[in-house]
Amino acid sequence: MNKLKILNDPIYGFITIPNSLIFDLIQHKYFQRLRRITQMGMSYTVYPGAHHTRFHHAIGCVHLMQQTVNVLRFKGVAISEDEENGLYIAILLHDIGHGPFSHAMEHSIVNGVSHEHLSLLFMERLNEEFNGSLTLAIEIFKGEYPRAFMCQLISGQFDIDRADYLKRDSFYTGVAEGNVNSERLITMLNVVNDELVVEEKGVYSVEKFIVARRLMYWQVYLHKTGLVAEQLLIRVLKRAKELYSEGYKLAASKALTYFLENKITLQEFSEGTLDVFAQLDDYDIISAMKEWQFEKDFVLSHLCEMIINRNLLTIKVKKKPIKAENLEKYLEDLMTDYNISRKEASYFVFTGDISNQAYQLKHKSINILHKSGKIQDIVKASDHLNIKALSKPVTKYYICYPKQRT
Repeated sequence: MNKLKILNDPIYGFITIPNSLIFDLIQHKYFQRLRRITQMGMSYTVYPGAHHTRFHHAIGCVHLMQQTVNVLRFKGVAISEDEENGLYIAILLHDIGHGPFSHAMEHSIVNGVSHEHLSLLFMERLNEEFNGSLTLAIEIFKGEYPRAFMCQLISGQFDIDRADYLKRDSFYTGVAEGNVNSERLITMLNVVNDELVVEEKGVYSVEKFIVARRLMYWQVYLHKTGLVAEQLLIRVLKRAKELYSEGYKLAASKALTYFLENKITLQEFSEGTLDVFAQLDDYDIISAMKEWQFEKDFVLSHLCEMIINRNLLTIKVKKKPIKAENLEKYLEDLMTDYNISRKEASYFVFTGDISNQAYQLKHKSINILHKSGKIQDIVKASDHLNIKALSKPVTKYYICYPKQRT
């Protein structure tokens, strides 16, 4: 069987699968599941085109990693065939642990289990199936490989993950401000003392990358409508789990039922639990909500109906924390209008905060290599006054409550 396939991607054009091992990993059922996991969660409630998947993103990342390896080798950086494969596998599988709608699962029906933890568990399982051929990739993914630049390419402030998702999410949402020139940035990469650097002539591309990241977070990832939709989804799953704990049975797929019935922490992620998790995707949640909108439980039925019909809560975003009396007023109004308890009302009236930090100082920083050989953090190397300002976290506060009855 010919395993050197070519895929057509709307962002980069034709993408080649580099070798048969990568092909076999892509063909594996764990990876194919990513076709059914939305890359941007509930963002399609704001941007109708944002229906691309984690599968798209992972394949795009492999393409960019191939370009990166070629550029670095051209500049004299020694990368062995095993290291090259390790980089491809690590970036291909970096998001394999994502649950339905990407992040909602982590905050609702599993306790303190991040997608990074689950990605590692999947990689370790695949390593057993593929006779240890993922060992080096796992080392790179965990940030333990001695050649630091390889770990930085998987997880850093400018990594291949961000290089793809900013460009891809910008394309599918139509938000042009996020369109970074990933290929130019990759062409400017180099390695000094096994640390990743960007050559001086790429400084403006790095500035654009940081600004684009800030704009994409405010305009897309933290957009208030997408935010309220995701909060509703988290609350749907929490309410369903709560009802199950009280003996209330709900129609759901076997995989979803398993997570609703059981309290799952990282310690409980046995081989059997991981296999059940591998059955879960967006379709389980959508199908469940279509049924649950007709349940007798006031909270669950109304939350599901809001998401299915995009009849969302009102959300107000402020620069200062929400006053307790404002929250109390909306809670009391809802309790009176529908004759429900405070606990039930709190599913529809709540506050929270969002934070955006486009660049983090002293955290896997983006270093600029000057022609003199001097290496500087982008904040010092840049003459763009805003870059330092963008390294400060900006926090905003929101309150959600039902629309006024007419």
